[in-house]
Amino acid sequence: MPALVVVGAQWGDEGKGKIVHFLGRGADWVVRYQGGDNAGHTVVFDGQKYALHLIPSGILQPGVKNVVGDGVVVNPLAFEGEVRMLERRGIKVRGRLFLSLSAHVILPTHVYLDTLREEGGRGIGTTKKGIGPCYEDKVARIGIRVADYLDASSFRKLVRQSLKVRAAELTKVKPLKKIEAEVFAGYEARRRFLARFAADTGLLLDAARRKGARILLESAQGSMLDLDHGTYPFVTSSNPVAGGACVGAGVGPTTIGAVNGVTKAYTTRVGLGPFPTEVEGHLARYIREVGKEYGVTTGRPRRIGWLDLPQLRAAIRMNGLTSLTMTKLDTLSGVHPIKVCVGYRLRGKKIAEFPIARRDQLDVLPVYESFAGFSGDLKDARKFSDLPLGAREYVLAVERKLGVPILIVSVGQSREQTIVRDAKALWG
Repeated sequence: MPALVVVGAQWGDEGKGKIVHFLGRGADWVVRYQGGDNAGHTVVFDGQKYALHLIPSGILQPGVKNVVGDGVVVNPLAFEGEVRMLERRGIKVRGRLFLSLSAHVILPTHVYLDTLREEGGRGIGTTKKGIGPCYEDKVARIGIRVADYLDASSFRKLVRQSLKVRAAELTKVKPLKKIEAEVFAGYEARRRFLARFAADTGLLLDAARRKGARILLESAQGSMLDLDHGTYPFVTSSNPVAGGACVGAGVGPTTIGAVNGVTKAYTTRVGLGPFPTEVEGHLARYIREVGKEYGVTTGRPRRIGWLDLPQLRAAIRMNGLTSLTMTKLDTLSGVHPIKVCVGYRLRGKKIAEFPIARRDQLDVLPVYESFAGFSGDLKDARKFSDLPLGAREYVLAVERKLGVPILIVSVGQSREQTIVRDAKALWG
């Protein structure tokens, strides 16, 4: 059975966790393929709320097996904390969660470096979780993988090598001996804990694929935060786009049969960087409060903007999207009119595509088309026909302009508040 990739089609926070959890009912395996605990998924079902940062939201679906792939960077403390939280709440984790031996490990040194840069005038609005510095070490070939972490003698040697390389920056924080002691504090217990989950996940997924299993691959962050294709340099340190699923999960491109992009009915962004359709004032405050637009990981208020079709067309192109999911449609109820960006003006010239140059991304002015909007409480809608006429017209207009079917519409945080327009078409 071909795999399905679920990606964020904007700047992250689109509601992928809920959608992956929802689609997980039809999956055998759910795989997280990049990012770290800078990501945040909030999933609500049976009246319970779960905030996940590393572990795929498929863990909340009984019987589904889950993988933290080799493209993910893993803080052992965060991983252990999340596992224990789930177990306290009655979720069976062991035997259902597998951590790639090839995943790189985030250490206190990475967190120190991230914080030092963010607070020293070199920041781009990161979560200070050490994600970027960990990926830097990976590219510099001084990174430490889970397989190394489990080998005590190799781990100690590699830590000391890393401290020597990063000494110039780290000594601005505190003496290296103190930092080294922090890295090794509690190490043996954490090493034993991680060993229970560590596996060659590429082999596991290949065996599952050969047996015809349904594999769901999920990204963290969003397409416009992709290191190569996003709004550089205001991006994450990995590749959230669908192509990153192959690298970050260890599967070949022929494994993938379909790609679903998750977009809000409007747009949000956390952190610094270009955001052409950003709005401020009363409207932004209203959408932020109604939509609970605060970061799961940091609690930071999200920036608010209208839906941006040139940006979404870029996401469709870079991911090869075969379908879309629209979330937070309910948040726009009572907003009149609703605006949609259909193009830009750049220094007096009309352009239809999202620009690449950083100056152009900051300078473009949105060209809007307005819709009348709709009213009413959408939370009980379970069929597309249950939605108000104005809501249906809005979804269909966006679908028509983008040329990609919107197969799922979300009208609330709960798994049950999900409208599927064509389930068969999702998996390709």
